Amino acid sequence: MNNILITGAGRGLGLDLTAEALQRGYLVIAGVRNPNQQTEALSQLAAEYGDKLTIAKLDVTDEAGIAALAAEFKEQGRTLGAIINNAAVLTARNTPVEALDLQDMLTTMDINLYGPIRVVKHFLPLLTEADPSIINISSEAGSITNAYPGDYPYSISKTALNMFSQQLHVYLQERGVHVLSVHPGWMHTDMGGEQAPTDPRKSAEGVLRLIEQRTAPEGQFMFVDYTGKDMKI
Repeated sequence: MNNILITGAGRGLGLDLTAEALQRGYLVIAGVRNPNQQTEALSQLAAEYGDKLTIAKLDVTDEAGIAALAAEFKEQGRTLGAIINNAAVLTARNTPVEALDLQDMLTTMDINLYGPIRVVKHFLPLLTEADPSIINISSEAGSITNAYPGDYPYSISKTALNMFSQQLHVYLQERGVHVLSVHPGWMHTDMGGEQAPTDPRKSAEGVLRLIEQRTAPEGQFMFVDYTGKDMKI
């Protein structure tokens, strides 16, 4: 595995995943919505790693743009060893269902669920390197077993993402594609907040280890945390 595509790479966990993958010697395609407004941290990585980092315009809600990018890479002869679907939003935090704006549901599903589906749809033909992986960044909030009221758009989108991961696992297992939904922990990011205990770089290290070691869940569901421990579906 040489090339890794990471969505939502401009900040938070995506930025740490990019930094960690580069440090481990991978070539990284960092997908961001607007490359012209990239963060200073991403610009520093670009300066440090040069052509090992490709910063690409990748809006997970824009299927035409995703298809065009995949076609461009195919024409260049680029292949992928891993796809990390990380881009996500958290809307309507702690909003009771009586006050829920359904537009928040639509926006969240478009990014958190349909986004990974679009990316896999168009980049799966490029996932041809040895021991390939698809990692969907999920959340404990998507566990039906541990359901709680609130965070309706985010939780429901992650539950559905876990289903997509399970379907991909069944579909691609004969091709040897390693598929996981990964709970990255409650992280100290813009989304997780300042009270969160987990360093996103530590989570990023865990995700890369899951890819490198091709960690398989003990149970039947492809839902684990960043240390490889099975999560309740």
